[in-house]
Amino acid sequence: MIRTFAKQILSLALCPLLVLATAPLEAVAQQPAQPSGTGYSGQGAPLTANELQQLAAPIALYPDALVAQILGAATFPDQVASAGTWLQEHQGLTGQMFLEAVNAQSWEPSVKALTQFPTVLTDMAKNLSWTSALGEAYATQGADVMAAVQVLRAKAQAAGNLKSGSQITVVQESPQIIVIQPVNPQVIYVPAYNPAVVYGYPYVVPGYSTAAVVTTGVIAFGVGIAVGMAISGGYGWGYSSWNCNWHSTTVVYHGGAYYGNAAWHGGGYGTVSTAYNPYNGAVAKGGTVSNGYGTASGAKGYNPSTGTAARGATASNGYGTVSGGQAYNTHTGASAGTVQGSNAYGSYGASTASKNGTTVNSQHQTNSNGTTAQMQGSNGGSAYGASGKNGNSAAVGQTANGNKYASANGNTYSNTGSGWSGNSNNTSKYNGSSSSAASKGYGSQPKPPSSSAFGGSGGGGWQSRSASARGASSMGGGGGWGGRR
Repeated sequence: MIRTFAKQILSLALCPLLVLATAPLEAVAQQPAQPSGTGYSGQGAPLTANELQQLAAPIALYPDALVAQILGAATFPDQVASAGTWLQEHQGLTGQMFLEAVNAQSWEPSVKALTQFPTVLTDMAKNLSWTSALGEAYATQGADVMAAVQVLRAKAQAAGNLKSGSQITVVQESPQIIVIQPVNPQVIYVPAYNPAVVYGYPYVVPGYSTAAVVTTGVIAFGVGIAVGMAISGGYGWGYSSWNCNWHSTTVVYHGGAYYGNAAWHGGGYGTVSTAYNPYNGAVAKGGTVSNGYGTASGAKGYNPSTGTAARGATASNGYGTVSGGQAYNTHTGASAGTVQGSNAYGSYGASTASKNGTTVNSQHQTNSNGTTAQMQGSNGGSAYGASGKNGNSAAVGQTANGNKYASANGNTYSNTGSGWSGNSNNTSKYNGSSSSAASKGYGSQPKPPSSSAFGGSGGGGWQSRSASARGASSMGGGGGWGGRR
């Protein structure tokens, strides 16, 4: 039973619109890998030659530089997912404006390079289980992955399906090395083929599908993609910056070996973890650094099933803790952000949430004397409340239509235009679903603190579109990366 209107105001203002992880993700931690060619460095048993060929089959017949970009980008599945969504949201950008917008992103060079090949990047974003598996294979069995690509090319060539033409040049450099280059280095054609047919062997690629699959062994080509503007424009991630060194079995970027995700190669980030949920496609990455002055953590994630993207960070030392986070749902347009802190004297915080053109801002502060909170909505609604250490409480509020409400120590009052009226200890008037604080213009009902947008069996925003739209999310707590949508 909700005691008073003040309780409702306080719970709404104190409800964390967005609380992201203050510790590294615990799911699927990756062990640091050694550079390609030095042996397997992953967890469990290494993949067999046939399993690696299955993973590489969809991209083995691409031009060498494009293969290099894909292998490097696959070690960053979270960025691939983010870039795939970004492409959908910025389809109107072209030419120099598009390149400048891509260059401004924080993605790895390999991910930026793939934005010039939207069908390739989109396929990787839609098939994140395959992308993640391919990236891990390159990070932990790099030499074996490169060898698998060469085996596949030899099979396609032996079957009569890989040959030079007006789009690509196929060169047999040695019995073990087949190089594929574009005829025109500034116009790249991406081949389309059926991996189950083109190699003369029925490869079934786990976790991978495309919108249109070529049904025969013929390699088809779409419209050529002009990459000259990125090259001439001085963008360091352009097509000409990439290649495959088949002799040292590494991806090459600006003439040097490129091993991809630093989290898998000991990049000095402290504890780094990655996670992937094969049921809903959610990916996440987090890390923690600690020293004699304190601890700092950060995490980010994306769920393509719900459209939810989130990121957050926290820092702690002997003086207290401060955390911040942001979330955005591409399906609903809902967004939220928060900053929360605590120290020896109490806690404080401020949050903002927006949806359907309405924005709500809230603040709170708690110390040994009690709690104060306030919230204001762009639709005109506002509320202020306080509770003392001895249990006394009070709150006032106004809805978007001008109705006013007040509460003090169990007594509630309302003014809907005809003066003030009130009832002592009247709580039912404010508790019904049709007359709750939310229905009077204060925004949506607060989500229970135990729910989590990243997981939990309670249907958090990472599992359902409706929950994520509410803006309540957390990387901590539920840990429900195993739940289905």
